Amino acid sequence: MLCELSAFGNFFSTWMALTLLGLTSITFFSFILFHFYYVNCTFEKWQYKSNPKFPQADKVREEIIQMLKGLWTGTLCPAAALYLTQKGQAQGFCGTAEHGFGYHVFLFMAIWVGTDIWYRVRVRVRVRARVSVRVSVSVSVRVRVRVRSWAYHYLGHKYTFFWNNHKHHHVFFNPSPFAVIADEYIDQFVRSAPMILFPLMMPTNIDLMFAEFAVFFYGYGSYLHWGFETKWPRPDHPWINTSFQHYLHHAKSVKLKPYHCGFYLKTWDILAGSMWTGEDLSAHAAIAKGERTREAWDKVEKPDYSVLLQPSFWWNPEPHMASLKKTEKAH
Repeated sequence: MLCELSAFGNFFSTWMALTLLGLTSITFFSFILFHFYYVNCTFEKWQYKSNPKFPQADKVREEIIQMLKGLWTGTLCPAAALYLTQKGQAQGFCGTAEHGFGYHVFLFMAIWVGTDIWYRVRVRVRVRARVSVRVSVSVSVRVRVRVRSWAYHYLGHKYTFFWNNHKHHHVFFNPSPFAVIADEYIDQFVRSAPMILFPLMMPTNIDLMFAEFAVFFYGYGSYLHWGFETKWPRPDHPWINTSFQHYLHHAKSVKLKPYHCGFYLKTWDILAGSMWTGEDLSAHAAIAKGERTREAWDKVEKPDYSVLLQPSFWWNPEPHMASLKKTEKAH
């Protein structure tokens, strides 16, 4: 299906088409969560919000702008994969007719392992081989990928060189669902590089590769940046990295103080000692203490997010924010 995108165009048109598809997809999923849990939040929903406060509209605007910066660079490599496949200069293919079920299982696993290797090599180069993350070859593929995700994220807080690039994501200490890929454009470009490397090296089902990246990275990332907690998994789950832990990561993890850098599992944070051991700041704990009452909900400021729909707000948000503050004081 994706191969048809580049059938009648050049690289630029393919890149623009993928960027538009990506924009539509991430905006749709982030918007749904934002609409139901931020714009139309209720007392019952708010009780399970990790941070009882809501981000202001200008901060959400910054998240969306940062998201767009990462989007257009993150689609360069996928566009190159489709374009080169169409020109017969890469080994990408669509559909399942060319290869059987067994090969696709192998390919699925190879994408996980290859992405793991890619990030581990990248980590070693950037820190001049002073830090290495070694995992026995007997460890499962899924765990190895999680080690890669954790190591890359952990080093982003542990060393100044990495932090200077990753810190832009941590401007959003109380993130909304729009913060999933609100990273610097260089990060997004490098993270998407395996999407061109695989088709160059081996026969690769383009649909399968795109689906893996969409589900495992953006899908779970949306949950982590959701800002709300579920009854299962609870925030104190012994091995699953939950949305509460990722909220803590944004709120408490800074330069030289990494907390909860994992993506799926807590395993590597436990081994590295990067778990938050301070006060339990979860919404579940606040409910148990009797702090998430209706009276507390009535006192919470509910930002007017309708300004996000006004074009002038995107060019100059200050007058709008000043007007909103005056309106709030009047009430």
